[in-house]
Amino acid sequence: MYLIRKETKEVLVTAFALFSLFFGAGNLILPPLLGNQSGDLWWLVALGFCASAVLIPIMGIMAHAKLQGTIFDFGKKVSPTFSLVYSLLIYAISISLPSPRTAAVTHEMAIEPFFNSPPLLTSIIYFSLVFVFVINRSKILNILGKLLTPAIILILFLIIGTAIFSYNFAFDETVFQNPFSEGILEGYQTFDAIGAVVVGGVIIISINLRKKEATYEEKKVLIRRSGWLAGLSLFLIYAGLIVTGALMHGEFSADISRTALLGGISTKTLGGTANWFLSILVSLACFTTAVGIVTGTADFIKYRFHDSQTVYLTTAILGCILGIVMGQFNVGYIIAVALPALMFIYPITIVLILLNIAPDKLASQKVFRAVVLTTIIFSIPDFLGSIGFAEALSYVQTFIPLSTYSLGWVLPAGAVFAMVNVLDKEQT
Repeated sequence: MYLIRKETKEVLVTAFALFSLFFGAGNLILPPLLGNQSGDLWWLVALGFCASAVLIPIMGIMAHAKLQGTIFDFGKKVSPTFSLVYSLLIYAISISLPSPRTAAVTHEMAIEPFFNSPPLLTSIIYFSLVFVFVINRSKILNILGKLLTPAIILILFLIIGTAIFSYNFAFDETVFQNPFSEGILEGYQTFDAIGAVVVGGVIIISINLRKKEATYEEKKVLIRRSGWLAGLSLFLIYAGLIVTGALMHGEFSADISRTALLGGISTKTLGGTANWFLSILVSLACFTTAVGIVTGTADFIKYRFHDSQTVYLTTAILGCILGIVMGQFNVGYIIAVALPALMFIYPITIVLILLNIAPDKLASQKVFRAVVLTTIIFSIPDFLGSIGFAEALSYVQTFIPLSTYSLGWVLPAGAVFAMVNVLDKEQT
């Protein structure tokens, strides 16, 4: 009985840590607007969103359970050079987009409604504080994170529960032509698949420190159980916020921003005081996310340069300067700017996750190289389409299945995976 209780406690502790690492406050602004626009097909949009924002990230944790390494291990079977370039690209995107977005969310939710100050000032103060915490590695953030996450979850479940029991289940028609694919693409904006390959390594280190005597298989089971529990929690919150947005379709103007909608939903369900409290909690959670991203990036670059503290400091400074430059823009602009980068890097990340959880006999080095190369090639039209070349590429897209849904890489990558495995089997 004691052993069962101990194992359950380990699973719960690890699941909570995983949930906290995935649960970036910036992600909260995405589901309500998606739901508000999805209308009667909110459930289909929710499935698409959770496929890319929950299922794929949790599979990333399953891959970490198998590899028990770092982000660098995800692409090693392609080649060490590819893996290094991929890792650097992931960190470059992280400090350029999701990190500054936390400052923009903070300004729009906690500063702009109460103070008449410019976003640039918020961004400068915000990332100056981020820099102070990054170079001091304060434990306050860990303590703060453990308190913030439960408080935000409690408020969110109160908002979702109030909306579900207070509003009739009557919905507008959806504004989306392809609700499922729209949900998938909006799920890219959570950066959670990227987060999985980055933060999974942090969980591995934490488990290794806590359970030094545990075997590989014991750690694998712990990570898998914790991952699915964390995923279920994320699914309930994301789906709940989407249906809440859909239920309150007539309460807000069509052009309302993501942050304003989250604040408006909070006010209508729980009152102004709760909205003020939520704004503060979200801002603090955004801050911990930004510190984590900049610290993780600086740590990685430092490691590549023989643990040079000068390199760590330089990377932290550059990360915070990038944060100030990008963080002064509004959230909608940062999300729009992020789309092209995500259209290119997300498919590669997804196939690396799937290949790493596949049985070794189906994921040889040859399979890795062929599938990743195919994914890169067939992601290029989606990437070019996202930067304004959609019309020019319309003829090409007619020959690529699912390309009109910005998922042109899916079937070619699957076909190459099957074909290379068949050829390998015939040669043996």
